[in-house]
Amino acid sequence: MLRGSVTTFGLAAGGVLLSGNTAQALDIYNPFSGYRITGTWQDHLDDGSLGGIDYGMGVGTALPAAGAGVVTNIPDNGTGGHTVTITHSDGYRTQYMHLSQFLLANGTSVGKGGIVGYSGGAVGAPGSGSSTGPHVHWHLITPGGTRVNPLNYLGGGGGLPKTSTEQDGVPGPVMWQRTQNWLRIQSGYTGPIDGVPGPNTYAALQLNMRNWGYTGPLDGIPGTNTWAAVQRLAATHGYTGPIDGVMGPNSWRAYSHFINQNQWD
Repeated sequence: MLRGSVTTFGLAAGGVLLSGNTAQALDIYNPFSGYRITGTWQDHLDDGSLGGIDYGMGVGTALPAAGAGVVTNIPDNGTGGHTVTITHSDGYRTQYMHLSQFLLANGTSVGKGGIVGYSGGAVGAPGSGSSTGPHVHWHLITPGGTRVNPLNYLGGGGGLPKTSTEQDGVPGPVMWQRTQNWLRIQSGYTGPIDGVPGPNTYAALQLNMRNWGYTGPLDGIPGTNTWAAVQRLAATHGYTGPIDGVMGPNSWRAYSHFINQNQWD
């Protein structure tokens, strides 16, 4: 089990845990949904901590911001080791602990999905604090200083919303947000989860599409061959049309059936 407690930056001493039933949906998502939970919120409470969630991941994994905000780095924050705080516009704060490396200077504004540092947690390594193995610890702090479970505050109550493209066949920002999160989890995409595809999104898509027959360059400029590979993926989720590299409503519907899976929330 990977977990540990720490005196949290700005946390009121003896903070009271809020019930998940009173949680409001915030403009945050779970950037670690593709990783295994190695320490639950209850595990932390049982261990005498004020709470947190641990996700197992290799040292050096990029850590996306759960929501837009301003960065504050806290080196060697007690048992939490290197800790990054993201202060959101609504006064809530996201904290990640046991970092191996900070990326942004104090006071830097970061968008949702922007990388704020790299995971650590190897026993005895700089920044690991009391960690017993590679992982990131995540918790949320209310404007009043209470540490709470971020999973109870995700946008819409469950991470990224589902895309309506599965019904109407029209690609839009939510579909691309979900695509970016899928590519972050599977294909090394490190850009923002902003629903605006650009060369980095498309290059990560091309890399993933090598699993579906794409053999072209990773140039971030999608063409017929890229989209034909996407159609092959879509064919495993209900698409029955031609593999012609021309994305129409039926192609997008089937692709969105894939991208609407809970694992990409």
